[in-house]
Amino acid sequence: MSRIGRMPIAVPAGVEVKLDGHEVSVKGPKGALTQSFSPEIGIALEKSTLSVTRESDEPRLRSLHGLTRALLANMVHGVTDGFTRTLEINGVGYRAQKQGSTLVMNLGYSHQVVVAETDTIKIAVPAPNQIVISGPDKQAVGQFAADVRAKRPPEPYKGKGIKYAEEHIRRKEGKAGKGAKK
Repeated sequence: MSRIGRMPIAVPAGVEVKLDGHEVSVKGPKGALTQSFSPEIGIALEKSTLSVTRESDEPRLRSLHGLTRALLANMVHGVTDGFTRTLEINGVGYRAQKQGSTLVMNLGYSHQVVVAETDTIKIAVPAPNQIVISGPDKQAVGQFAADVRAKRPPEPYKGKGIKYAEEHIRRKEGKAGKGAKK
């Protein structure tokens, strides 16, 4: 059995889980999420725990077993606590600010880069060089953060651009000056 797939998922108080065939809906204080899963994977709700089972030891089902459990756990965690990604902006004159429900960034282009919030994704700008993206859906938060980062990815010489807070940029040495080769 899959070590991850075997672990039960605790459903905290205030979270409502509905099973409709192979579609699962989770509703909590941070929002509601719905996802369809493979019909070959069994999902059971007993009191306040979710458990995932599989029909056989076929390799495809074994991989789906752990994946299904991880996705369900992320759904429960997302509607209770939510997920966040923090981005940092590095560079002279590079900054971000929030105007209403849009993120306006100066990234060294001749124009400002504008990104709008969605109904599930929220943007916060605690400092001019920091962006915090949050929401209940882990995949949507990660994709939105990747889209914002793609507006000006960090470059390896000076490190200018937008990077994840935990990301380390591998720096390159610049061009060697005159007389450097001997």
